[in-house]
Amino acid sequence: MDDFRVIEIKRSVFENNDKEAERVRGELKEQKTFLLNLMSSPGSGKTTTLKATISRLKDEMKIGVMEADIDSDVDARAISDAGVRSIQLHTGGMCHLDAGMTEQGLKEFGTEDLDLVVLENVGNLVCPAEFDTGAVKNAMILSVPEGDDKPLKYPLMFTISDVVLINKIDTKSVFDFDDDAVCERIHKLNPNAEIFFISAKTGEGIDAWCDWLRNAVKEWNK
Repeated sequence: MDDFRVIEIKRSVFENNDKEAERVRGELKEQKTFLLNLMSSPGSGKTTTLKATISRLKDEMKIGVMEADIDSDVDARAISDAGVRSIQLHTGGMCHLDAGMTEQGLKEFGTEDLDLVVLENVGNLVCPAEFDTGAVKNAMILSVPEGDDKPLKYPLMFTISDVVLINKIDTKSVFDFDDDAVCERIHKLNPNAEIFFISAKTGEGIDAWCDWLRNAVKEWNK
């Protein structure tokens, strides 16, 4: 005789999170604040890419950055030195942010006077992709040293990302990286994904990425 119940916890967690994420987006729309969720594996160049992006956009829009890490405040300090408001979010050991955690960060941060807020998610190609943070758009960074096979190994991250930045293209002479193959693999998972080849170090490709982001913010804030 079955005297126990089976509860689908994972489904319930995701459903509740999705509802909260939609509420967060609604509040951001009312404030005319664009939230970008930026994801990648550790060492792909998120903070360096952010600094290059900020340097091109900070004179034309008000920008804030929320840095999420398990511990430390290194990235928040680096962004603050770049000349925009920043806050560090510690996840208490969790490898991702969900909508509730993002909302808590937004409230502490204060976003009413900001045009663009970037959420630099925890460095991980798995967990952050599973949770809707309430962001308007998702972007991810894949660095050349990581290899062109990552869309095959971590399909969900590429599926949910509106933009894929292929960073560290200045290292192509050292690593075996196939541009056509990675684009084909990404678009097989996500035909609408925008792909930009960039070098946060040299600045190559950053202007095209910033043009996309500038237009996305304008569309959201209409």
